[in-house]
Amino acid sequence: METAQNFSNATLNDWWARTGEWVEEPNQRRGGASGVQLLAPSTAQQPWLYSKRQVGHRFFSLRYPCGRPTVLREKNAMQALERLGLKVPTLVFYGAEKQGKDWYALLVTEALKDFISLEEWYSQLALQPVDSAVVSEVLQAVANALTTMHKAGWQHSCCYAKHIFIKTKPAQSPEVAFLDLEKARRRWPAQGAALHDIKQLGRHRGAMPDSDWQLFLQFYCNQNPKLRTKLA
Repeated sequence: METAQNFSNATLNDWWARTGEWVEEPNQRRGGASGVQLLAPSTAQQPWLYSKRQVGHRFFSLRYPCGRPTVLREKNAMQALERLGLKVPTLVFYGAEKQGKDWYALLVTEALKDFISLEEWYSQLALQPVDSAVVSEVLQAVANALTTMHKAGWQHSCCYAKHIFIKTKPAQSPEVAFLDLEKARRRWPAQGAALHDIKQLGRHRGAMPDSDWQLFLQFYCNQNPKLRTKLA
């Protein structure tokens, strides 16, 4: 059995017994199933939680040729990005146990308060536009966060607007957070990670207009000038 720091002293069995509404129905892939439930707080002081539940849902690597739950890779990526000063959901519990031929694994995280996805934010802008200076600040913040991740050799690998979350408040700088990191990995040279993620975001940027995409690329390439011609 593998576990991470456990802030509630509950076991894998305890957390497995705690269920909630499916916000991502279990999908069948990677040799098993993976889905996400929303767990309501037990008291008014506790946060809402997301519980990613997996059975036999594995990744393979040189270190783990027989496979490990993909939430292990996600947990490791979350902790690595946090060490870089990047925002990720707060880890509450990680645990994995092999029963027979299948791994049973959980990753429990706190819901990000006051954050919405970049995809949702742009959908809202279509109904309620904001000052262009706010848009510029958000795109600069996203470019800064991705630059930090990429220069450290981390590739998100699922770099969609729906997995980049932002928080904006008047008179405060925008904040950026990354979610769904179960495919994240180290990649060298770091330029490869950058090109993969930025091109992927360009294809999956949701309702972001072309003019904003070009502004984002300008901000990103100002910090990564060697990539300018390859991302033009």
